[in-house]
Amino acid sequence: MTAHLRLLWSTTRLSREGRDTLWLLAALLMTVAPHLPRLPWWCASGVVLAIAWRAQLAWRDAPLPPRWVNWLALAACLALTWRTHHSLMGREAGITLVTVLAALKTLELRARRDALVITCLGFFLVLTQFLYSQSIVIAALMLLATVAWLISLILAQRPIGRPSIWSAWRTACLSMLLGLPLMVMLFLFFPRFGPLWRLPGDAGPRTGLSDDMKLGHVAELALDDSIAMRVRFASALPPPQKLYFRGPVLEQFDGQTWTQAPRDSTRMDALQTGPERSPQGTSPLNNSVSYQATIEPTRLRSIALLEGTFQASPAPPLNEPKLVRLGRNWLAVQPLTERAQINAKANLMESEEDVSLTDADRLRLVALPQGFNPRTMVWTRDFSTRAGLVSASADQKVLAVLRYIRQENFRYTLSPDADLPPGASPSPHQIDRFWLDQRAGFCEHFASAMVVVLRNMGVPARIVTGYQGAEKNPFDDWLVVRNSDAHAWAEYWSDTHGWVRVDPTAAVAPERIERPRRFDTRARNVNDTLPGLDAAYWHTARAYLEAANHRWNMWVQSYSRQQQLAMLKGWGISEPDWQDLLRLSAAGLVLSSVVGGIWLWWQRPVRRQSPWHKRMWQLHQTMLKLSGRAPPQMPYPAPALAWARLIEGLKTDPTTQGIQCELVDRLHELDRLRYARLPHLSAQQSQKAAQAEIRSIGKLVKSWRAHANTAPSRRADQAH
Repeated sequence: MTAHLRLLWSTTRLSREGRDTLWLLAALLMTVAPHLPRLPWWCASGVVLAIAWRAQLAWRDAPLPPRWVNWLALAACLALTWRTHHSLMGREAGITLVTVLAALKTLELRARRDALVITCLGFFLVLTQFLYSQSIVIAALMLLATVAWLISLILAQRPIGRPSIWSAWRTACLSMLLGLPLMVMLFLFFPRFGPLWRLPGDAGPRTGLSDDMKLGHVAELALDDSIAMRVRFASALPPPQKLYFRGPVLEQFDGQTWTQAPRDSTRMDALQTGPERSPQGTSPLNNSVSYQATIEPTRLRSIALLEGTFQASPAPPLNEPKLVRLGRNWLAVQPLTERAQINAKANLMESEEDVSLTDADRLRLVALPQGFNPRTMVWTRDFSTRAGLVSASADQKVLAVLRYIRQENFRYTLSPDADLPPGASPSPHQIDRFWLDQRAGFCEHFASAMVVVLRNMGVPARIVTGYQGAEKNPFDDWLVVRNSDAHAWAEYWSDTHGWVRVDPTAAVAPERIERPRRFDTRARNVNDTLPGLDAAYWHTARAYLEAANHRWNMWVQSYSRQQQLAMLKGWGISEPDWQDLLRLSAAGLVLSSVVGGIWLWWQRPVRRQSPWHKRMWQLHQTMLKLSGRAPPQMPYPAPALAWARLIEGLKTDPTTQGIQCELVDRLHELDRLRYARLPHLSAQQSQKAAQAEIRSIGKLVKSWRAHANTAPSRRADQAH
């Protein structure tokens, strides 16, 4: 059995090239995995097949496919990219091409140069992940992918032998740790230069509400569980029926789509510079609540804030986005393309300001398109006559319509078109179908029908879209508002009260409005089955993850130039600017370079030398003073016997022959101390004796040089 296992291991053991290739393929698959659901089906399947094919070739050490296969695949991918995206430029087409090129490059992975090309593409693909998501999960996954690519790079730089993955892992982690202080310094101090620090325009996610609404749009949002905003109140939480977050107001209807009315730019400019105003009629001190909202980017100018908000501004030290108030709505000067944190105050009594409708506004807010929903128009006229509402007030007409909704057993459903035959297109008279035939729909159906009926009865009305309700995260006490909380309701004009909210959905499904929503963090009862327990664990994990992700968003992603300058003010700089940040960054780079240079010098490889090496260098320097040259064909430092032979060959005067003989004897004695076995001397005693011999040799050399310098003067005296 053991022999068979050894034979199997010997036949399946990977070569160094196969192992490194499989590691590189694993790093590539980890990097492109989040992209796969976003890529076209042909690209995702092709990338997986190419990686699997190359892994099989690496496992078997089989030859690579011919080059014409790669060229043919590349041409097909270019054609499919053009057909899918109608371009080879831009975010979607670019990421598709880079992913395809990285996968195809693995099929011609023959040399270290090819591995370096794939590694560079891998690092670039790591960056592209953040064009879609910058969550803490993606950041952690891309951190692992970066370590994997560093390991691949280190293995490519070690072509000799078979270095282990573990040794490359240690080197990669050490390299990242050494670069961590510099990364933190640049993150804190490197100035954020306007648009250069932001993602491209098409990279930001678009979630939640829209500037228009078709029947079915809000129902689609109800299936989107992503987070639209987070809210934290300074005091007690308002009741669930007060949690209406007001977004875009839709006033124009063409029979199919509700859109916003054109804004008056003159009024907008005046509001941008005008003072903030408190609501009239009630005291904001007694009925107002303070809260902070963290709003995800929507690319809209409409800011969904709590109904009745009368003060709103960016949370310090931020000064973006610039907010303006238009009636009961809040708008950003520029579309919201980045996460925003806003401090606000709202009046829960929702009292209206001193506003009035002009005749032009009344005509616009009761207008309906011609030729749409004829049966509803006829029904409205009959209903007004039958119920005695011809001369009734707007409030009485609204109460009558709400009473009709409750009595006629309307139903609240997310799939009102489920009874349509497959492939059948919905009727252009959708209000007729909902109001008179089906009587089942989502909140947008109820709001749209309510506004159409009220307008046909002469009551100015409009649709308000936003969010209703929230769930409290038990781990950070923030209310989480999801896109699934998207809601639509109606507003009508009352000559007595101004604009009044009316939510027909609450008349049909009050639990949709009034029930508090909480994270379900545990099973409901003891009889719950395993799937129920799994769901409880999932809800708990999601609550932890969302709380951590929120802190990541606020402390890392939303770290802005205003926060940088506020930090410098806290350090005593009175009026900091971007130049101060640039100076600090430069100082940090210089300091890091100096510290890194010192560390490299400290860690330089030093060859250990024996004690004799130092002694022989002393001898070498001493003897050079006498002879002026070293023994030929000898290493440095030259051994003692080589110097002895060189000294014996020198021609000397009779006065220095005695010194010459004694010097040669000392050199022989020094060689004997180094190489002969002297049992009566220890290593330490031998070193001391050698040092004494070198000192004696130095004295002899000095005496010889002194005699050599006085010899010419003696000969001159004898000549005279």
